[in-house]
Amino acid sequence: MADVTSRGWQQRSEVLVALFVIACVGMLVIPLPAFVLDVCMAVNIAASLLMVLIVLYNRNALDFAAFPTLLLFAAVFGLALNVSSTRLILAEGAGFQGQIVRAFGTFVVASPGAAGHVIGLIIFILIIAVQFVVITKGAARVAEVAARFTLEALPGRQMAIDSEYGSGLIGAEEAAAGKAELRRQSDFYGAMDGACKFVSGNVRVGILITAVNIAGGLIVGTMIHGEPWRVAVETYVALTIGDGLVTQLPALLISTATGVIVTRSAERTSLGADVVRQFAQQDRPYWVAAAALAALGLLPGFPWYVLLPLAAGLAALAGKLRGRRAAADLEAPAAPGAESGAERGAAHAPRDTAAAPRPAARGPAARPSPVAPPDPLSLDLGYALIPLADAQRGAELLERIGAVRGRLAQELGLAVPKVGVRDDGNLRPPEYRFRIRGTSAGGGTIRVGCYLAVPPAHGAAALPGAPVAHPAYDRPVWWIADEELAQAERLGFSVVDPQALIADHLCQVIRRRAADILGREAVKALLEGARADYPTAVEEATAALSIGQIQKVLQALLSEAVSIRDLVSILETLADHAAESTAPRPLTEYARRALGRQICEQHAEDGRTLRVITVHPELERRIAEAAPGNGSGPAGAPAPSFAEEWTAAVAARVVEAGRSGRSPVLLCSPGARASVRRGIAPSLPRLAVLSRLEIDPEMEVVELGQVEPSAGGRTEATVR
Repeated sequence: MADVTSRGWQQRSEVLVALFVIACVGMLVIPLPAFVLDVCMAVNIAASLLMVLIVLYNRNALDFAAFPTLLLFAAVFGLALNVSSTRLILAEGAGFQGQIVRAFGTFVVASPGAAGHVIGLIIFILIIAVQFVVITKGAARVAEVAARFTLEALPGRQMAIDSEYGSGLIGAEEAAAGKAELRRQSDFYGAMDGACKFVSGNVRVGILITAVNIAGGLIVGTMIHGEPWRVAVETYVALTIGDGLVTQLPALLISTATGVIVTRSAERTSLGADVVRQFAQQDRPYWVAAAALAALGLLPGFPWYVLLPLAAGLAALAGKLRGRRAAADLEAPAAPGAESGAERGAAHAPRDTAAAPRPAARGPAARPSPVAPPDPLSLDLGYALIPLADAQRGAELLERIGAVRGRLAQELGLAVPKVGVRDDGNLRPPEYRFRIRGTSAGGGTIRVGCYLAVPPAHGAAALPGAPVAHPAYDRPVWWIADEELAQAERLGFSVVDPQALIADHLCQVIRRRAADILGREAVKALLEGARADYPTAVEEATAALSIGQIQKVLQALLSEAVSIRDLVSILETLADHAAESTAPRPLTEYARRALGRQICEQHAEDGRTLRVITVHPELERRIAEAAPGNGSGPAGAPAPSFAEEWTAAVAARVVEAGRSGRSPVLLCSPGARASVRRGIAPSLPRLAVLSRLEIDPEMEVVELGQVEPSAGGRTEATVR
């Protein structure tokens, strides 16, 4: 029913717009009664006032994307009213019955006779000057610059979205929505650049119409109606000035709305809220202004009865702002990145902006608060990078981090904890560093104000300057300025901004260290979440195993990049095999077999073809003998010389397959899989090791080669 109603209103609105355009054209040729003219002029004033208010209350310029088109409609409507009023004034003269025009010609001018005419003409000229020279010209320039910058930045921003989509930070829908938003912005500012010409043209035509009306009125009054020169001046000049004022007032409001909408920055609140928040940030300007006004009021000849009360009011406001700020510092913990630049530069000692609130005054029985454990996941920023996480500047970095957490939660089945963002004085200003439970997990350096250009995957493209190492990947990249974006795009580079780089690096850190992030509280939360829909599986698994034992199995799966999203299958498998063994190693192997289809699809090409490198059974036997394990603990490690030999052989086979664009997995027997994986992890951490029991029967397996033992006990890579 709601959809039907919405479609009905949409159809009605389309009809009304069409009728409005036809009516505007008809007003140019069809005479209007004075009453209808008054109604249309009142509607014009009300519509222009509404446009100004809507612009002021909107939080984003794109919330009023129809504004450029409405400017055209408003200009045409205003000109149609001008023509209609001119026709009635020249035709009826002193008998003109338009009340709004007469009111503006007498009451607004506030002076009768010739003096009123002169005053009205001066007011009209001043309004025209303010509107044309100040507001319209400035708005047109701002719109032109905004359109140019938006169009020039469009390729780089589109590449940033493509890079985020390619790195997995956002999904296809988010990428499409981001590109659609970019198109809307470019279309809007391009349209505003042209629409400002409507406003400036309307002002010029208003001047021309006023001059023509005065000259035409004098000619009609003196030569056609035979009126005395003085009577003609009083009649037609007064009505023309009133008509010009009533027409230019809505035009002035629309010009103001145009200036406001093109000068609005990308804030998330209305203009009034922005002004209040930004004027209330500091109290010092109010103290200085109050002192200056008080000193001015004490000078001889100045109105002290105006200046001194105003100074007292500013001083009271300054005191209120200082008290509010002091109360906020005492009651609330410091927010990440909320320090001012002066406070940040006062000292470079390390401190945690997400620390607990300040303790109250200690009494005799007061005891020190316990030391809080480190966050499971945190991001430390040098002070030059604090604006990236500043909530008052949009906090785009925090939004990117939130998107990473949501995407990895779906991908890994892991409830990624909140990332504590802190200001670390021990870091150099452009540095950042990730920490997992207080220990470093990677970091990098940002060149502030630049973009990171990533070369294409298969190509020898290069940019001027020396490349640097990508913080998250082992590949050369370049830092480039805005003027180099076009060149990077032509060479096929992917360009990302600092926020996207940090978010991408965080994504890789979480994938690589997901096992370290998964704590027992997180496991308990996962079990409680699954209990609502699958109570039997959770109860059987928790009855046979402790939360710690389940945690170790889940950590073992995550350490090999196996998603635990199918938690129910994992719990059912653990419950089925807990009677055989409660050790993590065999339980992990059972869980992997239950997730075999998922694991194969993760590494298969097109979801159907799995390219593998196999391990000879004799070599598997030697690896197992060199890494004994009874299933009750972690697997041992092979002797260093033997481990280097067979891992080097596997690495050679992987490199050879990589040259042909293939990404193989290592396939071995179920009994040796854990030992092979543990031996290969230090040198090839990203190489997946699968057992034959994990292979989906519907999967097409293509063998690329086999690692075999040599006759002398050494290993070599051969292709069968």
